[in-house]
Amino acid sequence: MQVHADASTFASGLTKKEVYAQVLEQAKALFDGQRNWVCPPSQLILGPFQGMVACQTIPFGRGVCGTAAQTKKTQLVADVDAFQGHIACDGRTRSEIVVPVLQGGEVVAIIDIDCAELHGFDEEDQVALQELAELLAQSCDF
Repeated sequence: MQVHADASTFASGLTKKEVYAQVLEQAKALFDGQRNWVCPPSQLILGPFQGMVACQTIPFGRGVCGTAAQTKKTQLVADVDAFQGHIACDGRTRSEIVVPVLQGGEVVAIIDIDCAELHGFDEEDQVALQELAELLAQSCDF
């Protein structure tokens, strides 16, 4: 599993695919009956997270998260220092993946995961996290 996953409770020896299957299964259970989520237009507000102190609000178009929100496309960033306008909340972060959650074609949330290693994410992460984003969109009334 990725660096920064020290708070996860995954069994040892699982493949990345098995870990994502567990995440999706747990997410389905967590989202059951939870439909009250809020996100204002053209701005991201920090929601539930784990990690270092982070920006509380990010305008669309700013940093990796704001870029994902503005473009409505996943941002798979192998080296955050090479991403123009990167917002460094945790100086240990070296790579990042940000997946927009869309409802009716509009961004209502994002999934943002950092890694302390360069090239910490790949297409397998992207596919699984986009599936999680679709599940969020279907399970919540934003």
